[in-house]
Amino acid sequence: MGWMADETGLERTAANYVPLTPLSHLNRAAQVFPAKEAIVYGDRRFTYLQYHNRVSQLASALKARGVCPGDVVATLIPNLPAQAEAHFGVPACGAVLNTINTRLDVATVAHIFDHGEAKIVLCDTQFLDLAKAAKAECIGAGPEIIEVADNTAGFPASGEFTEYESLLTEGQSEFQWIMPEDEWESLALNYTSGTTGRPKGVVYHHRGAYLMTMGTVISWRMQMGPKFLAIVPLFHCNGWNHTWMMPVLGGTVVCCRDITAGAIYDAIADEGVTHFGGAPIVLNLIVNAKDAERRDFDHTVEVFTAGAPPAPATLEAIEQLGFNVTQVYGLTETYGHVTECLWDEVWNAEDQEKKSALKSRQGVAFPMMERVSVIDEANAPVPMDGQTQGEIVMQGNSVMKGYFKNPEATAEAFAGGHFHSGDIAVQHPDSHIQIADRAKDIIISGGENVSSVEVEGVLMAHPAVLLCAVVAKPDDKWGEVPCAFVELKEGAQASPEDLISHARSKLAGFKTPKMVIFQELPKTSTGKIQKFELRTQAKSL
Repeated sequence: MGWMADETGLERTAANYVPLTPLSHLNRAAQVFPAKEAIVYGDRRFTYLQYHNRVSQLASALKARGVCPGDVVATLIPNLPAQAEAHFGVPACGAVLNTINTRLDVATVAHIFDHGEAKIVLCDTQFLDLAKAAKAECIGAGPEIIEVADNTAGFPASGEFTEYESLLTEGQSEFQWIMPEDEWESLALNYTSGTTGRPKGVVYHHRGAYLMTMGTVISWRMQMGPKFLAIVPLFHCNGWNHTWMMPVLGGTVVCCRDITAGAIYDAIADEGVTHFGGAPIVLNLIVNAKDAERRDFDHTVEVFTAGAPPAPATLEAIEQLGFNVTQVYGLTETYGHVTECLWDEVWNAEDQEKKSALKSRQGVAFPMMERVSVIDEANAPVPMDGQTQGEIVMQGNSVMKGYFKNPEATAEAFAGGHFHSGDIAVQHPDSHIQIADRAKDIIISGGENVSSVEVEGVLMAHPAVLLCAVVAKPDDKWGEVPCAFVELKEGAQASPEDLISHARSKLAGFKTPKMVIFQELPKTSTGKIQKFELRTQAKSL
């Protein structure tokens, strides 16, 4: 027996064990950085003490309105202070935060309201019609609507609902936060983009988010007092957990409602932004900015990019402008990024084209992850030869608890003791992974996942359509856009514009096909549509 066999008196106590939660970061920041700027949006600026007070008021007001621990509070808000405050205020009353994609259609939002059983939704004035229509379609009563006005952007309060600032006055800044008793408690509910039809509810726990904030600091090589520009929507994996992270370093979140090249350059030049994340489309915005939008700045801006591999030419162009880009990869189910293209100093000797190609890899596991690898159908690692394809799988603390109310899908996702991403990749000799293709025909448009099955289902509902197949078409602005190949019924007539209009009436804009091609679809002997031929064709259009 070892000397540690007798552990009497070595029990877990309040002195030596506290459940990990990102809520602790803001509690600490309010004491350590009370006067430092925490949130900036136009002329609105809040210190960490003010930020903490407002979060406490929100938590208190929600509790007073009947929100209990374990209840869900939803949001339909762009990257505004209220959305950042909800990230702390909702869990501070013991509730679960459900940030909803503002670009979704009414039916999908109604499904999320019903499935998540949200008691309250904080809704930006611009999206009130969406929230009201979704609530009207709910099977149950739907959530109570609290309006979040944005006078800065020209969206004053409608007067139809309690406004967010009024809600805060109902709460107390001295409210005692309800901290998790177990770090496995649910923190957030995020819905996938519906890559297999209906979106699935992904449940995050406090522990995973806490470790995500710590791992990101290391991987992004961050120092005290960063200025972070919130470009990644806070409804995407909770903004990759960056809002929960910033209090660790006494950093400033610079909110950005509408993502334009001018807004990005202004934030860098005027607010001294040092870090931001974004899909490759954001990099293209910066590279292709008009002269009137560009601003001079004298520091390097660190950028995390994900959603689709950026083109090497884009990487080369943006780095000449003062941006250092790191390719990262992850999914809703992994709280956002869990791999990074970890730069090897040896690569500095390569020419620019090779360096850009290396930077486009999805990389190696973040520090808070246990393992990220590529496996074959037998659940065995593929050779690290940069050629053999397999599926990316993950193990680690920043993997979801599971899919809400969907134990079958959860069991399938966790088969073999790891999370199955569904993404197809190779693994290089240096262990870096690189996506080779995407399973299930997912289209990634502007960082949004689009289900070809969902789009095909809508098109097949058109009376003139016999068969259709939707694939990704490369696009300079969005990375990829949906392209539909359609066979019409004999004697039927329809124009591309007819089908696009039909799809737009049923789907979010980013899911709507941007091109419709009428032709006979290539099929196997059993009648299965051969999408690989259509993908090749779409690349040449």
